[in-house]
Amino acid sequence: MSVSSVIETQTDATAEELRQFIERVEHLEAEKKDIAEQIKEVMAEAKGRGYDTKVLRKVIALRKREPDDIAEEEAVLELYKAALGMA
Repeated sequence: MSVSSVIETQTDATAEELRQFIERVEHLEAEKKDIAEQIKEVMAEAKGRGYDTKVLRKVIALRKREPDDIAEEEAVLELYKAALGMA
């Protein structure tokens, strides 16, 4: 096998691998778009039932965090509010 044949075979393999990576990412992006649309529909349904979607999003974000982090942030918020006469 000549050197040029080896290089061509390696290039073809690399191109195929690259194409596979790109196609996998494209597939995942399409799934992400579908999921985002589903989330939008759920939020619209919740809004239609009278729920505040802004607050729902905050609750969802809070559920992802550690309780100690939330407590610390809330304590600092209360401290700041008290310092400004808001509490």
